[in-house]
Amino acid sequence: MVATDNAIYVSDKAKAKVIKLMEDAGIYGDPSYFLRVGVVGGGCSGLSYKLDFDNEQKPMDQVFEDNGVKVVTDLKSFLYLVNTELDFSDGLNGKGFYFNNPNASRSCGCGESFAV
Repeated sequence: MVATDNAIYVSDKAKAKVIKLMEDAGIYGDPSYFLRVGVVGGGCSGLSYKLDFDNEQKPMDQVFEDNGVKVVTDLKSFLYLVNTELDFSDGLNGKGFYFNNPNASRSCGCGESFAV
């Protein structure tokens, strides 16, 4: 991934998993739905990532589209997520979404929380 501007990026593997989850939820193809990404306090390193499907944009939301996936985040979370790539692993060492976040000074072993 080469960051060209301040955005949130989606890998091919993450895109495939997002599409599968949207199909399972019966919302794939509905243009009102998007992937909401956020940062919340908590986790062993201080901040945790949050992912969900949503269909309501808020006034201060930041909206991105990468690799055919619409990603929305609130402005506060975006400050922590600038140029972050959402990826997905289905390997033996951990299955699930993870974030390649250049802003994180450290992250925990589980990859679900980080510090700046």
